[in-house]
Amino acid sequence: MNQRTVMDSGDITRSITRMAHEILERNQGADDVILLGIPSRGVPIARRLADAIEKAGGGVVYVGSLDVTMHRDDLRRNPTRAPSPTYIPDGGIDDKIVVLVDDVFFSGRTIRAALDALNTIGRPTAVQLAVLADRGHRELPIRADYVGKNLPTSRSERVFVRLSEIDDTEGVIIEAAR
Repeated sequence: MNQRTVMDSGDITRSITRMAHEILERNQGADDVILLGIPSRGVPIARRLADAIEKAGGGVVYVGSLDVTMHRDDLRRNPTRAPSPTYIPDGGIDDKIVVLVDDVFFSGRTIRAALDALNTIGRPTAVQLAVLADRGHRELPIRADYVGKNLPTSRSERVFVRLSEIDDTEGVIIEAAR
């Protein structure tokens, strides 16, 4: 198996810190910002972003999770997905700036499903997107607002994010096609 590590623990931390500062700058602070992580690895990334925003002087940012399983357009092809819990912070998302947080941005279909899921919950002022790794190959006209690292990949390669909260190790790995 041909793998290469493109981000280590330090790279991940630096990327999250930079994205936190970009979120604060773009939104003139974090007063109305809510971070919603897309399970599974988007949730710990959202928590890390919230910690980085607080350390940067942005105050407390509420973090939730947004399961997109039932809004996906590939359920017929892959019907065995187990839904994850959705948790929306008290006060909801109405009139808030929602930053969707995911680990790897690929075709855009997961984010399209997340936008559909958000519509069932409330009406935010704005929706932004933060991703740790953007590997390109978009199939939908969706663009990330905050990117940890752009990863040029081929369609046949796979990108794996490993986080200590889930995997007991840290890194972003590109695996070549078999």
